[in-house]
Amino acid sequence: MLAIKIKGLKKVYRSSQLLAVKKTLALDDFNLEINDNEIFGLLALNGSGKTTAIKLILGLLFPTAGDIYVFDRKMPSQEALSNIGYLPEVSYFFQYLTAEEILKFYGQLSGVRAGGLKKKIEEVLEIVDLTKDKDRRLGEFSKGMLKRLGMAQALLHDPRLLLLDEPMEGLDPVGIRNMRALILRLKEQGKTVLMSSHLISEVAKVCDRVGILHQGKIRQIVAVKGRETNLEELFMGIVQEANAK
Repeated sequence: MLAIKIKGLKKVYRSSQLLAVKKTLALDDFNLEINDNEIFGLLALNGSGKTTAIKLILGLLFPTAGDIYVFDRKMPSQEALSNIGYLPEVSYFFQYLTAEEILKFYGQLSGVRAGGLKKKIEEVLEIVDLTKDKDRRLGEFSKGMLKRLGMAQALLHDPRLLLLDEPMEGLDPVGIRNMRALILRLKEQGKTVLMSSHLISEVAKVCDRVGILHQGKIRQIVAVKGRETNLEELFMGIVQEANAK
């Protein structure tokens, strides 16, 4: 079964400017298939459409054209959404709450059964190594700790599919290494991961396949796990070729 199937996706943003309407093409003829229990990377420069693609899958944006399927369910689908965990590039939390309190809040929103919520919070805090910080207020957390808390929130309802938008962004070397290990562990647990990033070296280390996204289009899909692939040279060559047209 495919975890994600996207056919002919197009997204045009419209904004009013005086008496005119400005149109910006964010994604065009975007096609993608991601296998179940695969780590797939969307590799792109900033502003190339990575976040737009993820938000369209989640239903936070509506496509101009095209179809999106998650586990064979055409989106939008509440059943499919219940199987998705989402880590945004920047997580916004109430800073006066503790880590345990914010996870309880999101667990209730996600429909985690009250009888098992406390145990589930303990599990995800241990996974992201925040157990000892569960009673600290979030205003005291570092950027890396907030990123890990965001991952804990995404895992609370035990989703089959994780959508991670720039999961390594803003982390120090230790934080990057820990996040990398966590993503690989999620695959071992049978989960599917779609991560966006512009960090070529990290994408090459964790992903099974990589889609090179540029100017709103998937230019090439590359199998990287277990193969000798100079992803940096390939990426730069594709970007330069597209820009020259």
